[in-house]
Amino acid sequence: MVFLIADDSPRMRESLRKTIANKVPDNHTVYEARNGGEAIQMYENVHPDWVLMDIKMEPVDGLEASRVILAAHPHAKIIILTNYDDAGYRKAARDAGVREYVLKEHFAEIPGILFT
Repeated sequence: MVFLIADDSPRMRESLRKTIANKVPDNHTVYEARNGGEAIQMYENVHPDWVLMDIKMEPVDGLEASRVILAAHPHAKIIILTNYDDAGYRKAARDAGVREYVLKEHFAEIPGILFT
């Protein structure tokens, strides 16, 4: 499996990378992007099986990056992973076609989403 982690926090990217490594067999690859713009470019290059996308990133946020990716690749599987428990963000993510919206404090739920 191929994963793309898009988050402006190196610490969060590392935590997610470790979580994936603990749950995925040896045959996986994890790419990282520091913002939504990098995530869009990376998606076009590697077509990951799953994208784990933060919302608040500059210069392109995760919601806009998700919209762009899903417009070009409607079957892309994106999970928003954020600190913001906000109804407006949830609706925007759902409207964009994002598969799941998970708060970072619950990121341990990610493997259950990825492998169901």
